[in-house]
Amino acid sequence: MATIDLIVLGMLKKKSMGAYDLQKLVEYRNISKWVRISTPSIYKKVIQLEQKGFIRADMVKEGKMPEKAVYSLTETGEKEFERLMLELAEMPVRIFLDFNAVIVNLDSLPQSKQDACLERIDANIKELNAYLEKNLQEKETAPEIPETGIAVLKQQLALAEAIAQWLDTFKTER
Repeated sequence: MATIDLIVLGMLKKKSMGAYDLQKLVEYRNISKWVRISTPSIYKKVIQLEQKGFIRADMVKEGKMPEKAVYSLTETGEKEFERLMLELAEMPVRIFLDFNAVIVNLDSLPQSKQDACLERIDANIKELNAYLEKNLQEKETAPEIPETGIAVLKQQLALAEAIAQWLDTFKTER
């Protein structure tokens, strides 16, 4: 998947690191909330990218810790990173909201179950909004978070707020 490739290559372009560190950075940046990426997929992706010659592993030993592979971009990986940036930037923007599968099928349920579904979606959106607000507050002043990272966090919060507003309108207009 090109998106995962770009995420991993982009992180390694900025700093060499091990697969565990990549996975922790994906968690810290909340990438898995917005892109289908999992811990196992990161480890698999690192192996694939190394096999393709886009990254290389150097075995490093720190103190009394066992040796670990630290990955860095190769020249071919730099070119692949740039190619993926342009390719993905050209793609149509798609927003996948799984709860829309529930919305389009609401009329197949009795009213009480429709209401229950909408309340569950509403609760999840509120939880997401609270999480994003807290996350943005914590990271907005963190010097290690680049301006582009803050921009993405603000985008995620704006989208979640828009969904919450849409849901409120949808519930009152039904």
